Amino acid sequence: MTTTTVSPTAAEPISPSNTRVGWIGTGIMGRSMCGHLINAGYTLTVFNRTPSKAQHLLAMGARWADSPHSVAFQSDVVFSIVGFPSDVRHVLLDPSSGALSGLRPGGVLVDMTTSDPSLAAEISAAATSAGCYSVDAPVSGGDLGARNGTLAIFAGGDKTVISQLTPLFNCLGKVNNMGGPGKGQFAKLGNQITIASTMVGVVEGMIYAYKAGLDVGLFLNAISNGSAGSKSLDVQGNRILKRDFEARFFVNHFIKDLGICLRECQNMGLALPGLALAQQLYMSLKAHGEGNLGIQALILALERLNNVSLDSSEASLRK
Repeated sequence: MTTTTVSPTAAEPISPSNTRVGWIGTGIMGRSMCGHLINAGYTLTVFNRTPSKAQHLLAMGARWADSPHSVAFQSDVVFSIVGFPSDVRHVLLDPSSGALSGLRPGGVLVDMTTSDPSLAAEISAAATSAGCYSVDAPVSGGDLGARNGTLAIFAGGDKTVISQLTPLFNCLGKVNNMGGPGKGQFAKLGNQITIASTMVGVVEGMIYAYKAGLDVGLFLNAISNGSAGSKSLDVQGNRILKRDFEARFFVNHFIKDLGICLRECQNMGLALPGLALAQQLYMSLKAHGEGNLGIQALILALERLNNVSLDSSEASLRK
């Protein structure tokens, strides 16, 4: 394979014939996203802290690497989607095992983790010093968006580099160029603020409908066709009705995101009380040992506050 260098002056478009792709983090989101790249014909090298989570991708033809450094050494563009900012720092910037230490000049790091905007700027500066490029590109759309290749991608970095990465982004969803380094992270944090308050509205509406004696499923279906309709209502509301609290996006990770949002608000001198309330409610789930459930488990916090349960097995007890 003849590889191409991604840079503001590169002439040859990215394609499976000239671009080797690396991927760090093959969890709930990463696994599906990698699958799309493999199906598009890209040579993919992967690393995950838990090797068993990459077995499906290896069966599809991905190559295994034993460290982020090794992934980058075999790649032109390296994607990462891990848990926390500390994980991002370790897998990308660790001087011995990090991806940047193994990336050749002209290579690109694309971090899709929801992380600190300041860390994204730091990674960009480090990449520039090494003769490489960095794009922060967190995503929204959850496990369904990852599986369907319909994620919203918020990209921050050099606009020409982002444009050149479009063939790769198109395998995963729709890329939105939000500005310079860190701006992708700022956009994703704004997205999380919106989701947080929306989720509070969804579960409060469901609790209210339940106490009013309505059929909650019928209620959700009715309001989904009006101004209250949203993806959160449709997807998470349905999961709540089924008492399906499996994590497609962990409460613990959402708490991390909202904590970053609150720190950025403090830096800006910005008061967002809805964000603060949502963060406290999600913290209550963690305090009850429910941090590894999905964000739809917010209903449990409201049920405890009101001493009710929407569990269908208790439907006959409603007044």
